[in-house]
Amino acid sequence: MNMRIPIVVAFTENYVVPAVTCLSSLIKNSESKYKFEIICLLTKELPVHLQDLLTSFAPDRLSFRFISLEGALDGVYVDERYTIAASYRLLLPNILKEYDKVIYTDCDVIIRNDLGKLYYETDLKDNYLAAVYEATLDFQVSYLKEIGCEPGFYFNSGFLIMNLKQMRVENLTEKLIEGLRVPYLQFPDQDVLNIYCQGRVLALAPIYNSIRTFFLQQYKTEFLRKYSKSDWVKVQKHGTIHYTGGKPWNEVTIKFEEWWRYYLALPDAYKKLWKGNPKLEFFAKVILTPVLGSLYGKSLQVFRYIKNYKFQ
Repeated sequence: MNMRIPIVVAFTENYVVPAVTCLSSLIKNSESKYKFEIICLLTKELPVHLQDLLTSFAPDRLSFRFISLEGALDGVYVDERYTIAASYRLLLPNILKEYDKVIYTDCDVIIRNDLGKLYYETDLKDNYLAAVYEATLDFQVSYLKEIGCEPGFYFNSGFLIMNLKQMRVENLTEKLIEGLRVPYLQFPDQDVLNIYCQGRVLALAPIYNSIRTFFLQQYKTEFLRKYSKSDWVKVQKHGTIHYTGGKPWNEVTIKFEEWWRYYLALPDAYKKLWKGNPKLEFFAKVILTPVLGSLYGKSLQVFRYIKNYKFQ
């Protein structure tokens, strides 16, 4: 078990702080015996001082490799809402030929489960991917059918275990890139992965990629159509938080204080890279204070009770 576990992330220069915050949660929630190689897919070369800063982060647990892929996806459709960086994961089978299996994660994530253990315990067999299926909402059904995906079996691509060996055998990258050239997909690379990988996806427990709706009471009914009550409880307690909506460094959103918990614990050298939101930081610190945080949690429970109470 001396091999470093490959973890792939993709980000732009202005996303270095969220990336480091995510990686901080990775190592704090995995056994110390696990070491990771962090493979950074970049839209352009990172300045040397940022590379040096990253490589100095937790060197006993992490090693870093930087791959600039500027221009690698010229000609494909990229929705203006998203950066092209995330689409680089489609190229991984051809880029990382030395690996048969890697973990990919978005950076707007706080990891609360042991990814070292998950990596070694997951047998992909001939599946292309392992992923967490979303709990499909009613308004999504027509679109999923339109693109040829079965509702209830559409996954969020922000966390994947990728079977690069099998993808290479079947030349999947070429098919994915061709599929990415169409301009009508709402979530281009995610939709393409769902379209071409359907039937070859190993389902992961929802704790490994708990998207925004997994935490919201108003979507609990939809969650329980796909998963169990036990899954719901586990997600609330230690689901890996994927901030698929508002970002916790910009606004108060689900579990936003958990992001700040890891950010505030970073060495000052990393926090100095950007000017955070002082009001959000203050609010997060209040919630993270044991007594005040408890009062905040109880007030939310009362609010939900009042909101859901049916007055006669």
